[in-house]
Amino acid sequence: MLDQSTICAISTPPGIGGIAIIRLSGKEAIQIAEKIFQSPASDKKLADQRANTLHFGTIKSGDILIDEVVVSLFKAPHSFTGEDIVEISCHGSVYIQQMILQLLISNGARLARPGEFTQRAFLNGKMDLSQAEAVADLIASGNAAAHKLAISQMRGGFSREINQLRTELLRFAALVELELDFSEEDVEFADRSALIELSTRIATLLKKLTESFRLGNVIKNGIPVAIIGETNVGKSTLLNALLNEEKAIVSDIHGTTRDVIEDVINIGGTLFRFSDTAGIRETTDLIESMGIERSYNQLEKAEIVLLVTDISGPIQPLLDRIVKIREKITGQQLIIIANKVDIASVDSQNQLSEFPLLQNEKLVFIAAKSRANLDELIQMMKRAVDFDSIGPEEIIVSNVRHYEALTLAFSAIEKVIDGLKTGISGDFLAQDIRECLHYLGEITGEVSTDEILGHIFKHFCIGK
Repeated sequence: MLDQSTICAISTPPGIGGIAIIRLSGKEAIQIAEKIFQSPASDKKLADQRANTLHFGTIKSGDILIDEVVVSLFKAPHSFTGEDIVEISCHGSVYIQQMILQLLISNGARLARPGEFTQRAFLNGKMDLSQAEAVADLIASGNAAAHKLAISQMRGGFSREINQLRTELLRFAALVELELDFSEEDVEFADRSALIELSTRIATLLKKLTESFRLGNVIKNGIPVAIIGETNVGKSTLLNALLNEEKAIVSDIHGTTRDVIEDVINIGGTLFRFSDTAGIRETTDLIESMGIERSYNQLEKAEIVLLVTDISGPIQPLLDRIVKIREKITGQQLIIIANKVDIASVDSQNQLSEFPLLQNEKLVFIAAKSRANLDELIQMMKRAVDFDSIGPEEIIVSNVRHYEALTLAFSAIEKVIDGLKTGISGDFLAQDIRECLHYLGEITGEVSTDEILGHIFKHFCIGK
């Protein structure tokens, strides 16, 4: 049930700023705002003003002037929540914000819960559940790719795809259910061959959407990059150079890094999540051995692997070590970094470049300590995951709740296909179709519970 109370909250970040916005939504939003707002330019009440207009005036507590403000007026149903909304733009003093908030509450409003404005937009049919979740993703987007993905989902691209699947499947579900009412007549209203074709097409699309989650998760949370290599080759120096700060301890002593050191950086609109790992070598040190094991675990999670080598030493042992470590890298984008090029011989560089097993690998020569050729490495990393190649109409799943629902829907539609091929009875077939429809409906909110809604919206900002 939709709460009919009028809610209010500060919608701008906490703290002092030039301007703060206090939002009010509900049936009595305009009437409550009128009690504390006065406009010298008009004798009209706010309720008599046109929608989508701005009004300059003052906020008073009795005879005490609190602030000069601008009030934005939006009337139901043409607002974000579908209710009357008043937004008060005041000066960013924390004291002023709290005074206005207290005045609104004392005149009949209540403080909004996290995400309650967006939740009301969903409950009032202004957006579906996946679009509502995209609002939170848009607010949290920390790079260009995440922003692009959130905008696409908020505008309903993902929802349209899911709703189209449900509509087609619902039509067949209705026909199969109808057959159950005429079971004694042994008739078929649903064309089984057409249903197999539809189910196969749905299964293919669901599989594609679930497989896109890995990319979507990378876009949303940052590209995991594992920096690996032997001890003392310059891994920590490279991490410090990329982050432009002394994040990791650098020492000539072998095995200094014994645990995974992580940090995130936005490079040219792309978020990279770096992990500096313990140096890989043979050791009897128990703690260092645990660190090396974690290095290999981090390797499996990475999308990009930066294999750092020291090219200033003997070249043949180096080539042997590269081949040995290369065998453990499967599926990830590999960039081989020949470090300490500033003190290496030209002959060593040529031998590494001409090594037959590295001809098809990405290879870059750098000096991490002096940051030489670091830009070339960064460009190589950006090319390794080209988000610009993602088309505007391409659907990428980035929400773990959507991923789980799609996985369950895929499992259900596979049971439908198996049942159609084996001639399963109509009641079991109808149950499997209903199960698939249920999980698809969970994504857009066609099927929802208070528990699901509470879990989703509690992670939103208060005021959104």
